[in-house]
Amino acid sequence: MKETERQRGSKKSGRLLQKYNIRKFVESVKKLPGDSHYVAMGMAIGVFVSITPTMPFHTVIAITLALVLRGSKAAAAIGVWFCNPLTAPLFYLGSYKTGVFIFGKVAPFNIKYESVLELMKLGMDATMAMIVGGITLGIFPGIAAYFITRKIITKMRSRKISGL
Repeated sequence: MKETERQRGSKKSGRLLQKYNIRKFVESVKKLPGDSHYVAMGMAIGVFVSITPTMPFHTVIAITLALVLRGSKAAAAIGVWFCNPLTAPLFYLGSYKTGVFIFGKVAPFNIKYESVLELMKLGMDATMAMIVGGITLGIFPGIAAYFITRKIITKMRSRKISGL
């Protein structure tokens, strides 16, 4: 009986921790400096870069693009976490298939590749196919991230101003 109560307690504390993490994330997003366009631009850049097969360089590329395109560097760094251990294999495979479709060439691919450096060992054809495929696949989620983030930031900040 005590074990089930402990299990329930751990599930409940897990949910509380999850709620706390979500609240903490929302609070940190609220505190990002700049207007909603600035923050949304950074998030869009981060999400876009996260889909490209440039794994060890995601954050550096996203922050550099945020500097050039005048987006939030902090939001860009947050956006690259769209790619994580669960989504990376899907992004890599999708990038490969899209790149092969665009170029019309077939190159050897194995889902075990975890970084652009490992992909380069396959040769320039496979690497270019994946990079072009990743850029192509990243456009729509990047645009969607911009509009979703802008709407959320605008709504959260207008609630803060109105005192809700």
